[in-house]
Amino acid sequence: MTERATGLRRFQAWAGAAEDAVKDRHLRRLWTLPGTALGVVAWPPTPGERLFGHWHYWWQAHLLDCLTDAQLRTPDVERHRQIVRLTRGIRLRNGGRWHNAYYDDMAWLALALQRAAPVSDGSLVRPAGRLAARITDAWSTESGGIPWRRGDEYRNTPANGPAAILLARSGNLARAAETLDWVRSRLELPGGLIADGWRPDIVDETVYSYSQGVVLGAELELIRRRQRPSGPLCALVAAVRDQLTDDGVLTGHGGGNGGLFTGVLARYLALVAIGLPGTDDAAADARTVCASLVLESAEAIWRGRLHTPEGPVFSADWLRPAAPPGRGGAGRVVGNAVVESSATPERDLSVQLGAWMALEAAALVSRTRSSG
Repeated sequence: MTERATGLRRFQAWAGAAEDAVKDRHLRRLWTLPGTALGVVAWPPTPGERLFGHWHYWWQAHLLDCLTDAQLRTPDVERHRQIVRLTRGIRLRNGGRWHNAYYDDMAWLALALQRAAPVSDGSLVRPAGRLAARITDAWSTESGGIPWRRGDEYRNTPANGPAAILLARSGNLARAAETLDWVRSRLELPGGLIADGWRPDIVDETVYSYSQGVVLGAELELIRRRQRPSGPLCALVAAVRDQLTDDGVLTGHGGGNGGLFTGVLARYLALVAIGLPGTDDAAADARTVCASLVLESAEAIWRGRLHTPEGPVFSADWLRPAAPPGRGGAGRVVGNAVVESSATPERDLSVQLGAWMALEAAALVSRTRSSG
């Protein structure tokens, strides 16, 4: 067996183990309703968490995305059913609607529905389209960009980045390019990374890993459609490598919402690694760097896992061993938007999803390399 084939089998096995662990610990019926599923936001859960008192809309979108990754990796009839049940659970828990007040949330769910439709239920294209229309209508003709949430003047990368990806995939290339140009003009920092957000005359220069991921994803969608040169993407890849890694492994942001951030970056690094066109040295180097960051991070995630009877528990910091999650210390929800870390970040669904996402990204990179 070749080294590439061995690597493929290893990464696929790791992604499968992550999937099984997350589903066994977190995937449950919504309020015992038949034909539904939703991700319990922590393990071991508090009674309120078990009853979905908090459910975190955008976490569920990434759970749906991870299930879609797994279905593309190894198609399975039962997983197909789980995807359908999860989409029902999301809509029911959201009051029978797909939308909410947060444009970043809606962009994430629309992207997940768009990807899930071909492997599960084709009718999911319709709600994805409705969410995309809401995001299109939110564009500001005065200052540009879309707000973080309805009625808010704050405009940030976590809303505009996935929105640009969604718009490009939905065929609205002009608005996708406008959105990406707005992010680049307002939020690109001198060192090449992308800042969090903007209010009139004020830039929040906080750097999060997922902000880099969504800009890479938006750049890639437009490059592949011949709407943009690859230079800015290649420069951002280099900045990520130089500033957001430790020993070649992507750095994280703890638990709570932050548990998803670096998994998102890994997802889009993998897409660049397998999909960036171009035969020039800069494009080839970018593909190589992205592949290396994803595969090295996956190796670190697996090394640091904690063995439990319910499967592996992954660390919030991919360079350190996972801590055993306890029953106490649940993360607070601040203002219905910011989800803080549990006392032990490893109990958060977000942390486990972030690791699963990165392992699926590694399996994708390895699979593409093996077939190439």
